[in-house]
Amino acid sequence: MRAVALGGGHGLHATLSAVRRVTPDVTAVVTVADDGGSSGRLRRELGLLPPGDLRQAFAAFAAEDGGTLWAEVFQHRFGGDGALAGHAVGNLLLAGLFEVLGDPVAALDEACRLMGVSGRVLPMSPEPLEIEGQVSGLDSEDPAALRTIRGQVAVASTPGQVQRVSLHSSGRPGRPPLACEEAVEAVLNADVVFLGPGSWFTSVLPHLLVPGLHDALVKTTATKVLVLNLVPQPGETAGFSPERHLDVLFEHAPDLRVDAVIADRDSVPDPANLRRAAERLGGRAHLGAVADPEVAGRHDPDALARSMREALGLGRGGEYGGGAKGREGQQWR
Repeated sequence: MRAVALGGGHGLHATLSAVRRVTPDVTAVVTVADDGGSSGRLRRELGLLPPGDLRQAFAAFAAEDGGTLWAEVFQHRFGGDGALAGHAVGNLLLAGLFEVLGDPVAALDEACRLMGVSGRVLPMSPEPLEIEGQVSGLDSEDPAALRTIRGQVAVASTPGQVQRVSLHSSGRPGRPPLACEEAVEAVLNADVVFLGPGSWFTSVLPHLLVPGLHDALVKTTATKVLVLNLVPQPGETAGFSPERHLDVLFEHAPDLRVDAVIADRDSVPDPANLRRAAERLGGRAHLGAVADPEVAGRHDPDALARSMREALGLGRGGEYGGGAKGREGQQWR
């Protein structure tokens, strides 16, 4: 079964850890709009794709393939107060590959070979992108007034309420973002596509704002599964109900339909409302115990994998059992 997981950061890490328990054929399509921390520094200084979210995907794959040392090294950050302080080892390695090979996709494929991981990591765009948010609640005299803020860090950390986001090319002002051709092909050829969890406005929705990738997500015959966050995030989705997440997704991509929505049952105050919201998107809500009981705010990969199998109608052996539709009605084994 060919699976594609779209997202960024810790949310995508959680998805990949679970999906690899369902199928070994997984492609990660990763956001490239980060402008903070080590990624932001490398992006500004070298003009490269921000590597941080891509690094997280590699770490997830390495951990699932038994490469725990590689995963630890890739995530390791240098200390001290010198030029390397705060940089993650994986960020520097990816930046070096980007510069030497000159092609981000070739560089990421080489990183997969270097680490010996079986998954594939692709950027959602071959160029660094910039997120722009329309935010309310920043004007004390008129709380409903919208202000424009720019940059992933600014949108993710705003004290206001994000109403809508858009995505722009950093190097080609006024032109729509380019989609990574290999990412588009992966989505079109997938059997199942996973979107979420993660920072809703800065990691999940951006994939729907790249025209080529948006069109592929609408056209693909793959089963589309949306994984919701366990808790609202301060700034981006403070006060959001689970169904509000679905409403915002529909507002940004009204043509998109999903087949299944996975949520943690203890994180859903009104299951009936979520089921109705999922039905409006063409799908069915699947509520289960997918939260890690020992780490607050984190998905349990084994439990999430079980919910994924249920949403896909897969038996214990990975055999398609007639739940969500497979590609052209095929049976998955």
